[in-house]
Amino acid sequence: MAALGKVFLVGAGPGAADLITVRGARLLAQADVVLYDALVTPEMLELCARAEKISVGKRSGQRSTAQTLINQQLVECARKYALVVRLKGGDPMLFGRADEELRALEAEGIEVDVVPGITTAVAAAAATRQPLTKRGVARSVAFFTSSTAPDEPDHPALPETDTLVQYMGGREAAATAERLLAEGRRPDLPVVVVENCSRPDERILRLTLTDLASGLEPGHGPVLVMMGEALARREHQS
Repeated sequence: MAALGKVFLVGAGPGAADLITVRGARLLAQADVVLYDALVTPEMLELCARAEKISVGKRSGQRSTAQTLINQQLVECARKYALVVRLKGGDPMLFGRADEELRALEAEGIEVDVVPGITTAVAAAAATRQPLTKRGVARSVAFFTSSTAPDEPDHPALPETDTLVQYMGGREAAATAERLLAEGRRPDLPVVVVENCSRPDERILRLTLTDLASGLEPGHGPVLVMMGEALARREHQS
């Protein structure tokens, strides 16, 4: 029986090619094949010039490669290649479907490692120069998404925390704001929206919870919504 290759689940970070880790970039340069997400940029793919590249992108509201098929492709690639990279936007272990891919690979006895990446919430905080925690104001942060599995409720309970960060929040953010207002959060609670974080077409909006409840204009890229007292502008902040 032929030896199996090794699979690396690599975090690409929020978008900018120079925000991937050194380890991640080194693995891309060495990879025989790279299976990459829809949000991975062409500049990032230049780091794996020698590898076969397979798009397995998943985008909300668009046709995409089913996760079960991605799992199958990973297993097949590990049987064919020595070094396989599964390149994921952000960090593989946060809203990255990593559990399903790890299970599929482990079930076949395929060795797998995970290389972390900068998750979008941290990159967005840096881009806006807006810390998610603040002494005396915010000591807890929750990352959440409204996307659910078929057997999960459409509107799971919102986390009880000082700062809320909603991933993939473009269409669902208004409903989140309405629920927070109904729970008694103040109407002028600061909100920061970041679209296409770390990319040349990055867009930053500063709103209130009431503004957010009115909805966001349709964007052209991934949207992250940060809500909480810690998001208030500093006195001399531009």
